[in-house]
Amino acid sequence: MELRSAIGARRMRRSLRSEALAPGMLDELLELARRAPSAGNTAATAFVVLQDDEVARYWDVTLPAERRGSFAWPELLAAPVLVVVTTDPLAYAARYAEDDKVATGLGVGPDAWPVPYWFVDAGCVVQNLLLLATDAGLGALLFGAFEHEPALRSALGVPDHIRLVGTVALGMPGEGASLGRSAQRPRPPLDEVVHRGGW
Repeated sequence: MELRSAIGARRMRRSLRSEALAPGMLDELLELARRAPSAGNTAATAFVVLQDDEVARYWDVTLPAERRGSFAWPELLAAPVLVVVTTDPLAYAARYAEDDKVATGLGVGPDAWPVPYWFVDAGCVVQNLLLLATDAGLGALLFGAFEHEPALRSALGVPDHIRLVGTVALGMPGEGASLGRSAQRPRPPLDEVVHRGGW
């Protein structure tokens, strides 16, 4: 699939089958996904990969068994792979304290950054992963940890200073309803979002 086709075909898929990914496929996707822009080449996006039986640990923390019966997307729970995308804000401060970046003043700590580029860069990695999954014929869904971030961080052994950006579920597309209501929402016309020469 060409890039333009992958961009046009990419959708958040909530219906996934439990069958395992082909051997080596996940590592190939992650290797390519991390080849995204990164401020100062900090490259502080990392992955916690849960496969097969490990996936249940994630749902035990974020979706207790008593709530699963009413969960709107039960086929999402069948995903054979969950990739928890993380980022390290302290790595950005450390990188920008180095000689070639110290003049920016961003090396004093994450609070010095007017825009938290660790999230921007991680978002670029996530978009790569979503497009690569589409290209590989997989279904993929990005969703957040929200209020579960501290508990999930603890359950997965993630250090306290690392932020969980989101989780990408990966698997072969399922038969059930896959697209959420948001997929029906039209995008605004291009002339509403492009401001030429100024706002």
